Amino acid sequence: MKYKLIIDRDAEEEIVVVVRAPSSLTEQIENLVRSFSGTDSIMGYRDDEMRKLAFREIECITILDRKVIAIDGEGKQYRIQDRLRDLEEILPSYFIRINKSALANEHRIQRFDAAFSGGVDAVFACGYREYVSRRCFAEIRRRYEGI
Repeated sequence: MKYKLIIDRDAEEEIVVVVRAPSSLTEQIENLVRSFSGTDSIMGYRDDEMRKLAFREIECITILDRKVIAIDGEGKQYRIQDRLRDLEEILPSYFIRINKSALANEHRIQRFDAAFSGGVDAVFACGYREYVSRRCFAEIRRRYEGI
């Protein structure tokens, strides 16, 4: 297999992949290309601080007190000005919906815990917990079982 990357600031961006047959690698490349919106971060606001949050460092994006909040790897909460459904379109494919008002970075989920109420919580690396709806959990299970 040959790999070639040419970085030319003056050229129009183009992605060409030549393969003999489709495989899981070609599917991953296609998903990566389709999910990339030209940016890999969003602006987050906290008190008097404005910070660029890289997608890979965000653990969860949820709605708290009617505001869209991003939670980073240290558990800090940043207000996001975009709506959740707009973020869902620009976030990479490793962000999955876990309930009606939360998106999770599946790489940052440490485990799923059963709650006393019979539900399931996603536990993130920073210690933050978020409820996982039954419908979304069924989809997550299908996704992991398909690997």
